[in-house]
Amino acid sequence: MVRHPGQPDLLDWQPPEAVKRFPEEQVRAASFAARVSRAVAVALADADVDRETIAARMSTFLGERVSPAMLDAYASQAREDHRISVPRLMGLLHATRDRRLLELLAEPMGWAVIERRHLPLIEVAAIREHEDELRRRREFLMRSARSGAC
Repeated sequence: MVRHPGQPDLLDWQPPEAVKRFPEEQVRAASFAARVSRAVAVALADADVDRETIAARMSTFLGERVSPAMLDAYASQAREDHRISVPRLMGLLHATRDRRLLELLAEPMGWAVIERRHLPLIEVAAIREHEDELRRRREFLMRSARSGAC
């Protein structure tokens, strides 16, 4: 059988990574603040653009000046006096599109950061779970009624 060169092979398909997160060894730290600093450092290192471009994008997004030196300070665990603020973190997210930064914040609460397009499927799964609970409860009640043990 001859395959068309542009047609993907069904057996080569891999499911998408459900949750994008930093490998633990990259963000391991003594405190949560240090963990965030390490995550900022990794996000900056993994970005497809340089720090000057990231700083410029952040500046535009925030409407205030952000310099590459500020990014260096946010990425340094030693600079305890220069932690990234929530608005600046949003600017960094906007500039790098690295949602692992959000995942780092959500994970301690047992939450996950997902794309909005997956929300209907998650709701369908929750409805199915609820339907299963109701079915089990109905079946229990029917067995109880048949046995006269009410």
